[in-house]
Amino acid sequence: MEFRQLRYFVTVAQQRNFTRAAEMLNITQPPLSRQIQLLEEELGVALFHRASRPVRLTESGRILYEQALQVLGRIDQMVAMTRRAGLNQKQVLSIGFVASILYTGLPTLIGRLRQSAPDLDIQLVELLSIQQLPALKEGRIDLGFGRLRHSNDGIVSTVLHEERLVVAVPRDSALAKDASSVHLTQLAAERLIVYPKEPRPSYADQVLNMLLQSDVRVEEVHEVRELQTALGLVAAGAGICVIPSSAKQMRSDVHYCQLADANATSPVILYHREGDTSPGLELVHHLIADFGPAPFRWSEED
Repeated sequence: MEFRQLRYFVTVAQQRNFTRAAEMLNITQPPLSRQIQLLEEELGVALFHRASRPVRLTESGRILYEQALQVLGRIDQMVAMTRRAGLNQKQVLSIGFVASILYTGLPTLIGRLRQSAPDLDIQLVELLSIQQLPALKEGRIDLGFGRLRHSNDGIVSTVLHEERLVVAVPRDSALAKDASSVHLTQLAAERLIVYPKEPRPSYADQVLNMLLQSDVRVEEVHEVRELQTALGLVAAGAGICVIPSSAKQMRSDVHYCQLADANATSPVILYHREGDTSPGLELVHHLIADFGPAPFRWSEED
């Protein structure tokens, strides 16, 4: 098996069309089809359902695709690291994060990381949780901090903290006047604002599933792209929004009610590739362990 064949295979899997994949690879279609055929013969399985339009991966093809992304990503990292070493450049550690993590202790961790490894070039990439998983497999990031539980092969997820949730409500609403803490059942008949609108699944689905499990039916669900937009709409009196408690510092012109239900939490999760023993990841694990018995519980009011 050649790395070239893996790159050809991944391109076809992503484009779902042999002609378009050949154009992207700057080759003609016959040699591309032949290399895929040789790969299938070596593995002894079909990788694509060719009769469908667009072409689809078989189950064997799906497994190879996920593994190939990791292999090729690691190769690209190896090449980049080797070149940087030859040019005496800093080692790069790319960290993905969802925006709400910035209001917990991620800045503290990054600060300690810079102090512990001043020669490390730390690159921060804002990505939704669902976007971090393929980014890890493709080698675009080295680790990520998100909120989505998953069962994705090749990705290790470690829950660092279960953060309490609060409800942001307009200052002149009945909820703001009556209570500092509320139960999910009190949100029934409210207009609920959730984020992000896409891609899904996301934090929005966590909130909706939490309400569903508590048999709470809201009057209306309004989807927006970002947390900042959601809180802006709350301030304008357009509805309420369930957010992580650490994000309360974002706006002072809305009222926040603690959710009293035991299941009203959202996890802070560390993602990384399975089997990754790189020094940068090991240092991150070490620094997180140094935070004590409640890692990532950095919000003073949490």
